[in-house]
Amino acid sequence: MIHNIRFREFVYKDENQEELTQAILNIFPNAEVEVEEAEGMMEDKILILTGLIKKKRHTRDVMKRLLSSDQVSKLEEDLDRKMDEKGNLFLRLSKKAAIDDELKIVDSGDSIHLKVKIAAFPAKKDVAMKLIQEAINA
Repeated sequence: MIHNIRFREFVYKDENQEELTQAILNIFPNAEVEVEEAEGMMEDKILILTGLIKKKRHTRDVMKRLLSSDQVSKLEEDLDRKMDEKGNLFLRLSKKAAIDDELKIVDSGDSIHLKVKIAAFPAKKDVAMKLIQEAINA
């Protein structure tokens, strides 16, 4: 159902990089986390943790976990506005919850950003949404 999942997380100067890397690994145990440095406001350094999950069993495990959690109703409610016309699902997960090995979908704030490419053919929003709905109701 999923081609790949891209993740991105910002680490600010007052945050612990190791702890936030572990938060990503709690969600994606087999992830290879890349680190890049950027300059933030007032010349503070920001680290950006990124990666791509492509293996089917790894993407399936994450979606299974998300669909079996108490977050499934939140996912279903927000599906239309979190999906683009090409079948990409954009989610934000709480950093704090991920540190505690939990998945919590949030709408804003400091979070782990996910771009989930749904394996829909044709790659259209309505087809991708139907696949997600079927997975939710399975």
